Amino acid sequence: MSAPRTDGPLLIEEQEDRVLIRLNRPEVRNAIDQSMVDALHEACALLEREPRVALLVGSGGTFAAGADIAQLRERRLTDALAGINSGIFDRIHRLPMPTIALLDGYALGGGAELAYACDFRIGTPTVKIGNPEPGLGILAAAGGAWRLRELVGEPLAKEVLLAGRILTGEEAQEVRLLNELAAPEDLEAAGHRLADRIARQAPLAVRLSKAAFHAPREAHPLIDNVAQAVLFETQEKQDRMTAFLNRRKEKE
Repeated sequence: MSAPRTDGPLLIEEQEDRVLIRLNRPEVRNAIDQSMVDALHEACALLEREPRVALLVGSGGTFAAGADIAQLRERRLTDALAGINSGIFDRIHRLPMPTIALLDGYALGGGAELAYACDFRIGTPTVKIGNPEPGLGILAAAGGAWRLRELVGEPLAKEVLLAGRILTGEEAQEVRLLNELAAPEDLEAAGHRLADRIARQAPLAVRLSKAAFHAPREAHPLIDNVAQAVLFETQEKQDRMTAFLNRRKEKE
């Protein structure tokens, strides 16, 4: 395990099978500014070089209250076309291994879109999740306008995106936007328990399963067959199946 970094817009703690990424701008409720986007790109580069489960959590009792409004107010046409936030959230979505967002306090606007880009979401009962962008004269352009529909369905997504509905933790779990509810003091432990479950699987099998899951429909079944062919040749497949058969034999 590496020592955690102690400054900057992100605090990163590396372990052998996972990386904890803590959003570290508590004085502005972890608003996502350019410095945080740059740091998230660095974190993604680390996870692309050394694929591991990533846990994203806020500091100061808040996940992220949105993008930095002061910076957003100054952005113009070319900034929007550059896809500053959508680019980093898409990169997070495409990371090789699963990502887990741990949500407390506010997960609004860009904070919600960051959570939508992750593979799993665990939240507290008092978390507030939503996309109030139209109230500021803009739209949820960093993935919210389409990822949320994929996650919860069109009717509820339209309430959130067009009518400003904010979801509580209980409401978000009811529609499976959250995989689990946890008390604030247990939130990180709940994330690590999920990471433990993932870590018990064969890492390459998890990685290729995620890639196949997100592949376009026209890529199937070819991508499944190719991925399975790769896994069939691994020593880990041999070892795990042999261990399974030996355990079964011992029970007979």
